[in-house]
Amino acid sequence: MSRRSERTGKLIQREISELLEREVNDPRLSKLISVTEVELSPDFKHAKIFVSTLGSEINNKEEMLAGFNNASGFLRKELASHLKLKYTPQLSFHYDDSIERGARLLKLMEELTTTE
Repeated sequence: MSRRSERTGKLIQREISELLEREVNDPRLSKLISVTEVELSPDFKHAKIFVSTLGSEINNKEEMLAGFNNASGFLRKELASHLKLKYTPQLSFHYDDSIERGARLLKLMEELTTTE
């Protein structure tokens, strides 16, 4: 990944996080959602946005992704107005379960240390 692609991905990540916090009112997109990573295509026309949730507020991940797909037009329009990019990328949202896997791993490690 090029340095420019990395910087642009971080900008998009930060902007979408802020939009989720203050402007998106969809109940499927709770306050406990975080944007974990943004991968841009080489031509910057497509962005894969990886999201994760903490807690049990959203049990149905498909429902959360459907909320993102409904909000993608709004998010793209807002990105276009806030960021000065030649192309505003098409947004696709994907669930990232790395936080859950990490928490499960930490719990297993803790169980191992308490049994010794």
